[in-house]
Amino acid sequence: MDEDNLKMLVKLTQGGQFSSLTKHMKTCGLMEVARDKHFGRSGDTLAHYAARHGHLDILEFLIKEVGTDVEVYNNDYKRLLHEAASMGHLACVRYLLQEGAQVDSLKKADWTPLMMACTRRNLDVIRELIEHSADPLLRNKDGWNAFHIACREGDPLVVHFLLEVAPDVWRSKSKTCRTPLHTAAMHGCEEVVGILLERCDYTPDEKDSCGVTPFMDAVRNGHISLARILLEKHQASATASDILGVQPVHQVAVTGQEEALRFLVRELHVDVNQRATGLQLTSLHYAAKEGHVSTLKTLLELGADLHVEDKKGRTALHMACIGQHAEAARTLLQLGLKDSQDASGTTARQLAKKSDIMKVFECS
Repeated sequence: MDEDNLKMLVKLTQGGQFSSLTKHMKTCGLMEVARDKHFGRSGDTLAHYAARHGHLDILEFLIKEVGTDVEVYNNDYKRLLHEAASMGHLACVRYLLQEGAQVDSLKKADWTPLMMACTRRNLDVIRELIEHSADPLLRNKDGWNAFHIACREGDPLVVHFLLEVAPDVWRSKSKTCRTPLHTAAMHGCEEVVGILLERCDYTPDEKDSCGVTPFMDAVRNGHISLARILLEKHQASATASDILGVQPVHQVAVTGQEEALRFLVRELHVDVNQRATGLQLTSLHYAAKEGHVSTLKTLLELGADLHVEDKKGRTALHMACIGQHAEAARTLLQLGLKDSQDASGTTARQLAKKSDIMKVFECS
């Protein structure tokens, strides 16, 4: 088959050029190819392209005239309904359902068209699927249902609608025990969090399999106003620990969220030198290991102890060198932290593997 003709088929379909496409097919005798051909690594058919781009006239032609199967799938097992739903093309979704498309067909990783629709803020498409008996309680391979996905995207109208049609949909947890509240908090969806706290009976400080709470998700991603909502309306704890004994004050140091640090220490009076259980690391250790120079300075402004050691006798300078962060090591030395031996007799300098870190010690 002429490669140029095949490329032209795809181009005309993606561009929605119906008359040119049908003419090209008939002139070049490509009707059978248009029905059966899977293109590229994805294995998409022309019907996939039409559904994805919302070209209803082409989609209808391919199914009715060319004979493309409404359940044809690509290499990810995506059906045409997945494509139309994921891009929010209501007319195509409606047509495919009328033609008998399976409403809860599964693509790779067990995603349904409804889940795909919930990645978009298109209530009309979601309502159409629900009215054709799509099941919002189905879960994908990670244990997420459509409600988890809607809470991640943060559209209050979609969240309200799903709670109306499936009042218990909020009770589902992912395979890592994360609730939709965790998801909404992590992504900073304040309106959705408000809805969840008002309409759903979540336990305060419910933990996922790593011991992370929704409050932790909020602050370590810098969503301070949302964290306040969890404190005020859900009695969240600002000092809860995950399974490693790490508290929010440590987590925000890891992610370099300096305003969240100020919020925890100045407003909530969390001890900036609080140690995580286990290795007894402080926020200063965590920030140094991640190489967050500005965060190190903020911690010191908030009263962090520059010379504090962990359970193994390591200072923040050791951690900066473990992380191979030259600028963090330089900053700590400039602030007055001297190199020292840990409990095993190892100095921070001995942990340096990169030449730029070694030069820091040579110049100090």
